[in-house]
Amino acid sequence: MKAKDGRALARKNESNILRALHRFGWLRSRDLAVLVWRSWRSQPPKAGPSLTPLEPTASSLRMAQRTIRRLRDKRIVLCAQAPDGGVIYGLAESGARLLQRLGVPAKSGKDMMRRYSSQHYLHRCIANELAISAIVDGFRVATEREIAQGLWLGGSSGVFGKRPDALVRDGRRAFWIEVERSRRNQADYQKLLDWLKRIWTGNGNIWQPAPLTDGVELARVVFICTPTFASRLKEDLKHLGWSDELIDHRVSFESLLYSFKAISFF
Repeated sequence: MKAKDGRALARKNESNILRALHRFGWLRSRDLAVLVWRSWRSQPPKAGPSLTPLEPTASSLRMAQRTIRRLRDKRIVLCAQAPDGGVIYGLAESGARLLQRLGVPAKSGKDMMRRYSSQHYLHRCIANELAISAIVDGFRVATEREIAQGLWLGGSSGVFGKRPDALVRDGRRAFWIEVERSRRNQADYQKLLDWLKRIWTGNGNIWQPAPLTDGVELARVVFICTPTFASRLKEDLKHLGWSDELIDHRVSFESLLYSFKAISFF
C-alpha cells in the first residue's frame, strides 16, 4: 500500500509541475519547490499580498530536483541555460500533449525558452516569484505569461491599453503589480502617469477603489522598484494633484523585497 501511495503522490507532483510550467511558461527548480511543495493558505490575508519572495526548504528543493529529473528522463520537460548560468525548465511537446488530454490548452515552451535577454530574464524571475508568493498566500493570480496571452480579465488589449506584470485578486479586490527594474524612456513614463490618472477618473469618491472589469475593483497599484523610481513617481503624482495621503492609498512601492542585481539560482 505504501508503494502504491508513493507512486500516486509522485504522479500528482509531476502533474502539478506540468501545470505550473503551463501557467508560467518556464520556472526554476527553486520556484517549483515553493509552488508545488509548500502549503497554500485557504484564505488570503485581508491586508493584501505581502509579495515577499519565498525560499524553498532543502527537502522541497531536493524533491523538486528529483521530480524534474524524472520528467526530463521521460522527455516531458525541457531545460535551458539561463543568462546567469542557471537552469530553467519548460514544457516539452509530450508534456503539452499530456496536459491537452486533461483539457488544458498547453503548448510546448521550446520557442519561448530560446527568446529572452538577460534583462527580460531577471524581470520575469521577479514577476514569477511575486506571483508564486501571492498564490501561496491564497490569492487568485494572473501570471505574466497568462497576461501576455490575454488570459486575464483585461484580455489582449489590457485595461485602458495597459497590462500588468501580475494581477493578484481576492474576490472583487485586485492588486495591479508592476516590476520596474530598468529606467523607462520618457514616452513610456508619461504613458504610465497618464494611465494612473485615468484609471481613477470618474470615481465620485477619490478614496474608493477604481473599477476594472467584470465586477473587479482596483485596490492598489504595487510597484516593485528602486528607491529612485519610487521618489520620482511620487513627486510627479504630486504635480498631478495627488496628496501624500492619496498616493499612499492608491499606490505602494516595494524597494527592498527584490534585488535588481545578479542573484544566485539553482
